[in-house]
Amino acid sequence: MTKSIVPALVLLVVGLILLFFAYQSSQSVGDQVTEAVTGRFTDSTIWFLILGAAAAVAGVGLLLFGKSARS
Repeated sequence: MTKSIVPALVLLVVGLILLFFAYQSSQSVGDQVTEAVTGRFTDSTIWFLILGAAAAVAGVGLLLFGKSARS
């Protein structure tokens, strides 16, 4: 493995784990009640979604456009 693949895979896995936590958090009773009353998810769920999506996109970007793609 080249040096750019390892951080890309780590970012991708961390992003997927955070997205899984966001899904689990959004399905909790407390979050369902909050969404029903306010129309939005809790702050922790939103942060899980944002950080998970950003990490996953960064991981895929590094895999596709990292140094190994140019060599």
